[in-house]
Amino acid sequence: MSFVFRKPWIWSYAAAAIVWIITILFTGGASAGGLSQAAFTFAAFSVLVGIGQMFVITLGPGNVDLSVPATMTLAGTLSLKYMDGGEGLVLPGLGIAILVGLAVGTANYALIKLLRIPPIIATLSMSFIVQSTAIWSNRGLRVKPPESLASFTTSELAGVPNIAVVALILAVAAWFLLEKSIYGRWISAIGQSQFAARMAGIPVDGTRFVTYVLCAVLAAVCGFLFASFSGGAALNMGAEYLLTSIAVVVIGGSAVAGGNSNVPGICGASLFMFLVVSMLHTYGFGAGVRLILTGLIIIAVILVASGKFRTGR
Repeated sequence: MSFVFRKPWIWSYAAAAIVWIITILFTGGASAGGLSQAAFTFAAFSVLVGIGQMFVITLGPGNVDLSVPATMTLAGTLSLKYMDGGEGLVLPGLGIAILVGLAVGTANYALIKLLRIPPIIATLSMSFIVQSTAIWSNRGLRVKPPESLASFTTSELAGVPNIAVVALILAVAAWFLLEKSIYGRWISAIGQSQFAARMAGIPVDGTRFVTYVLCAVLAAVCGFLFASFSGGAALNMGAEYLLTSIAVVVIGGSAVAGGNSNVPGICGASLFMFLVVSMLHTYGFGAGVRLILTGLIIIAVILVASGKFRTGR
């Protein structure tokens, strides 16, 4: 038991469970099923963008992708506009979303490597370009997704939302990539010391390039699914995922300084983030108070997970 509670990611699940219980007790158990379904559904989108952000952050200090929301918006907009409700165009639409991710990820790393712009500035600048492209291509239209795709994103499999199943599959794939592949060892080594990684013969530039592309592709897939789930692409649909994608990485127990990360924590943190907002909304707090309390709760969870409360340091 002591070994389990030393795992930093366990605290995100513990916090999510506590918040869920408090919310259910307040409603007298009436919302248990609906809250659980909503939590699994909306947490799934945070898992998708959080995994991509986790890989980037693992590369070391200063590495973060701020173009995630814009990538989601552009991918959702272009893919739905191309499909235009056509039932036979779902896979090509997904392909367009993935191409958007590949293009944004490549452009991000081109700014970082060729122009030597810090990742935060490079990805922030790219987000303005990508968002502007989304605005130009959207032109106020809200194209509906194909009926089969909309049905898939809003349906369940054995009581579990399909979106959550997709997120789980991708999370397992990400865990395998991080823990069992040479790529995972490379990004961890780069995050611990880029200089040492170069001396060890690790292809640092190629690994970082793949990581930024991977993050953008996951954001694009998330945008594709989210736009289909919500009935169309909106220009602000990715806004809340900028800070969320970073918060779930931190709450999930990954090292902000890089070199050490975990996938299970992303899933627990995503559930926690949604449930906290739901709990505060259930208690009737206003938007401003909810934001303040959400921040304080997140800080408390991080402190507990880091051991500061338990050790008194």
